Amino acid sequence: MLSVRPVNFADIQDLERLAVISGGRLTTLPANRDHLSELIGGTQQSLRKAVRRAEGESYHFVLEQDGQVIGVAGIESAVGLGAPFYSYRIDEVVHASSDLQIHNRIPALHLCQDYTGCSRLYTLFIDGEHRTPESLHLLSRARMLFMAQFPERFAARTLVELQGSIDDNGNSPFWDCLGRHFFSMEFDRANYLTGINAKSFIADLMPHYPVYVPLLTPAAQACLGEPRPDVEEVMALLEDEGFNYRGYVDIFDAGPTLEHRTNQIRSVEQSRELKANIGRVPADAPWMLVSNGRLEDYRCLLTRVVAETTTLSADDAERLGITDGEPVRTIPVAAEDIGRA
Repeated sequence: MLSVRPVNFADIQDLERLAVISGGRLTTLPANRDHLSELIGGTQQSLRKAVRRAEGESYHFVLEQDGQVIGVAGIESAVGLGAPFYSYRIDEVVHASSDLQIHNRIPALHLCQDYTGCSRLYTLFIDGEHRTPESLHLLSRARMLFMAQFPERFAARTLVELQGSIDDNGNSPFWDCLGRHFFSMEFDRANYLTGINAKSFIADLMPHYPVYVPLLTPAAQACLGEPRPDVEEVMALLEDEGFNYRGYVDIFDAGPTLEHRTNQIRSVEQSRELKANIGRVPADAPWMLVSNGRLEDYRCLLTRVVAETTTLSADDAERLGITDGEPVRTIPVAAEDIGRA
């Protein structure tokens, strides 16, 4: 049985294992015990904190299967408040000559901090052998039900950065064309330093003037806004939630940044808080995401529920830590979306 809960310090070894398995593919999940301890501490501190508005709190959740941690995902309530949050905005620069009657519109990369103050979904990773449509839907969308339950803790807009495309040798053509000339280090090293919050070098070393896209190599240009193949499934899930790409890319690998109004994210907008009934649930009852309404003891399941009466099985109620009549937040899930059709 799969379930999602907030991370705690007993999970440190499991997080280290996931960080190693990820192979450095996630900037925010480096194989660094001190950073992972800070990740857990940040979650626990944020859950205990009285919050009226987003001030940079972080919340990480783990996906468990029969007591084994098999995945992790997080939310940052507001980026760029403690340290700059950089992106490249792809915009046009106009060059004109009235004498020659020539007007050229040239796409360029503008270093910016336009997302400062926005919430961010990040650190989504599931151990490969356990990565299924069911586990992916539960772990990713459990965060959105948490946001729906506690809207005061998050910003009006939410973003997601997706990893950019790489070549057959695992290298980033965009980094090789641009970043390495300014950082004098390998892509993995720059990503690692960013992951452990050693970010000051970005502002010191990145070019602050527009970078003209036609000056990039064809391979680097092809990377702009393109996700790495292994995150296309995540991108499709996010697009189904209403997230859109609006011309912002990661400064290291040019992966796309998706964004949406927080209260219009499908799992936020369409979820409903209802009173749970504990009873018999037929085997053909519809699938639903169900979470309790608790903060520090937050739990979320993907299970069968009698929709008309919000009836849960006794086992599911126990996993959620709820009693009969207690509020739960629910949203229907199509069986075909989780491979249960």
